[in-house]
Amino acid sequence: MGGRQSKNSTETSQDDKGGKEADVADLRVFELSQILEAKPGSDEEKALMAECEAMAKCLHETSCIVVRDPRVSEQDNKAFLQLMQRYYAQPREAKLQDARPDIFYQVGVTPDGVETAKCAKDPKCIEQISTMAEENRPEVPKVADPKWRFFWRVGPRPENTKFADLNAPPVVPEAFTQEWKDTLDHWGNKTLGALQAVSEMLALGFGLERSALVDLMHNGPHLLAPTGSDLDEHSKAGTIFAGYHNDLNYLTIHGKSNYPGLRIWLRDGSRRTVSVPDGCLLLQAGQQMEYLTGGYVKAGMHEVVVTQKTVDILKSKEEAAEKEGGKMSPEDYWRISTTMFGTVCHDATLEPLGRFAELETAKDYPPILGGDQVAKALKEIGLDDH
Repeated sequence: MGGRQSKNSTETSQDDKGGKEADVADLRVFELSQILEAKPGSDEEKALMAECEAMAKCLHETSCIVVRDPRVSEQDNKAFLQLMQRYYAQPREAKLQDARPDIFYQVGVTPDGVETAKCAKDPKCIEQISTMAEENRPEVPKVADPKWRFFWRVGPRPENTKFADLNAPPVVPEAFTQEWKDTLDHWGNKTLGALQAVSEMLALGFGLERSALVDLMHNGPHLLAPTGSDLDEHSKAGTIFAGYHNDLNYLTIHGKSNYPGLRIWLRDGSRRTVSVPDGCLLLQAGQQMEYLTGGYVKAGMHEVVVTQKTVDILKSKEEAAEKEGGKMSPEDYWRISTTMFGTVCHDATLEPLGRFAELETAKDYPPILGGDQVAKALKEIGLDDH
């Protein structure tokens, strides 16, 4: 293979030694079509209660759910992936024009070597990893992630907010002015719609008002956050692109990536590779969901690494290009995620809702403004070094 080996590679992981891991594709798929058609208080909504409760139970037990939204197509996913491949294949200097370190990279591009998984600096996390069964153990993050990331706000912005720095205007890359906004808004709004439908089902399943979670999301700084990882520079199995961590937001949603590498952990500590089924989306609970449920739902852990499957797919693409008498294009070496972070409004209060306020663990989640929670988490992962 022509790719250069990464300087921050680790030992080959368990699934790269020949063992077959359980996959997210094995989980049940929840259909969103019925909640989209069921009006609040209708008989159709009442008939959905068992499904809503099953979804809430699944999130409680696994920290993740797989859904199918009839409004989201594979073509939407592919168009977004292709644009982001072209963006990340640009020269480094061109991409750095889109960075906004003065506002903690909360819009525009975050370069490689900036984000650091909290676990890399947390002795307790490192100790926890050492106690895990080998087949479930993540790669241990030791340095900043070599991935790039672009943040693009989706949805309405608040007219008045205490957190202006965290609600900054968008960045449009100079070389993509004709297509950037439309393409990113299209995918962003599709995934935001799925997040809202899931939130309605979860609220009903949790015994809350149907709009309870969606209302907290209103005017939230939802971030379309596609990562770009260069497999030409980092192609050795075991290389960490995103170190073992959970997300600071409410719910994270993914479509398909163009290369494998995402691995998640269920609440029982078992590891799953991620192959998003055709036409489906994967959601994982973040820290804000854990807060709102007083710990009933735990924020899900995950990592992105170069697995042996990643290496094999890259090699097959290179061989196919050679058979055609050429080489892979630069953009084809970039692994892209189709990630969206659904977030509670910064000016809303995070605290356990409804029956979750009565849990013994609720005391561990005292009221805090969403923006203050985010600012605290940004310091922990190195995006805010002020």
